[in-house]
Amino acid sequence: MVSQFVSQEKVNLLGDIDFDFPEGTHAIGRLDKLSEGLLILTTNKKVTRLLFNSPTPHTRTYMVRVLNIVSDETVEKIKNGLDIVVDEGKIYTTRACDAEIVKNPPLPPHQLELRAFIPHTWLKITLTEGKFHQIRKMVAAVHHQCRRLVRTSIEGLELGDLPPGHIREYEESEFFSLLKINDYK
Repeated sequence: MVSQFVSQEKVNLLGDIDFDFPEGTHAIGRLDKLSEGLLILTTNKKVTRLLFNSPTPHTRTYMVRVLNIVSDETVEKIKNGLDIVVDEGKIYTTRACDAEIVKNPPLPPHQLELRAFIPHTWLKITLTEGKFHQIRKMVAAVHHQCRRLVRTSIEGLELGDLPPGHIREYEESEFFSLLKINDYK
């Protein structure tokens, strides 16, 4: 599904979830239709500014399944920052990030999951930025293809065992505490 409530295209939308969303609910930190995982929904319009436009960077962690085996040297390249192509062919150098190879991450299977016999690697990548499909472009910059992308956390707010299409509600104070946002009033 895409992270919006209305679309002119025929796609699964957030409004299709069996939940009574309050008026003014919007998504923070979108996921494209090929990505999955944690998505923040809120009615507080200040959250985007406080979380993503703050002078204090906030982390986002992703589990990334890539085609073929990734070497330790390649992981180091990802960690140190890479040149990727963004808007209209402009080159952007990503900030340094955390990256590591992970064996058998605790994620539910997906219908597009690669067959077990096809060589692949799971990476755990934690960033403080997100520029236009950045994870996919970073993986492509080191000559690998992203086959599954799951956002597992934003700061201390974690996906955990929440099934796809389900909602977990938080009290406002806990929500802002987990996101490490202090000035939310």
